Amino acid sequence: MEVKVYNMEGKDVGTVNLKDEIFAVPVNVALLHEAVKNYLANQRQGTQSTLTRTEVRGGGKKPWRQKGTGRARQGSTRSPQWRHGGVALGPKPRSYKYSINKKAKRLAMKSAFSSKVAEGKFIVLDTLDFAEIKTKSMVKVLDALKIDNKALVVLDGPNKNVVQSAKNIPDVKTLYVNTLNVYDIIKYDKFIVTKSAVEKMEEVYN
Repeated sequence: MEVKVYNMEGKDVGTVNLKDEIFAVPVNVALLHEAVKNYLANQRQGTQSTLTRTEVRGGGKKPWRQKGTGRARQGSTRSPQWRHGGVALGPKPRSYKYSINKKAKRLAMKSAFSSKVAEGKFIVLDTLDFAEIKTKSMVKVLDALKIDNKALVVLDGPNKNVVQSAKNIPDVKTLYVNTLNVYDIIKYDKFIVTKSAVEKMEEVYN
């Protein structure tokens, strides 16, 4: 499959061949859903916590005698039914992390790539680099490519000038090939990737 390659001025400077086994596979919606669910679950901190009746301060004394008052028997004013009492069956710190099959994860990534290519939202740049950190430089590139919505910029490796230049632009995120995930690919409308990053993606997911 051939797609156009653009330069930073938005001009067509050639084409690049994409491997069909990575960028033209049938889109598996069920796997995409599972991969997104897995990513979001793994992002959860799981730090929520409530106090049980044993952890709430006070309540050591029996509020009234067992029998003869006409009221229901009570052993502590920190039981769950009392105001200021402990919480019954409340959440405690836990990990929400779980893993999915490695082959399924790779196929989900390929499905995400293929969906972007099929929708015409896969934009390849011959190179992306700035002499200095400047938000205006990144805005200029996005304007040249006629991008006015959410965009995910993928680089082949660390590039401080590009990352910092895009940092303050709303709805623009930069990632490296080794940090790509299905959630961000689907979340962002345009998928902007450098030619060297395409080669690395083919190397990793082939």
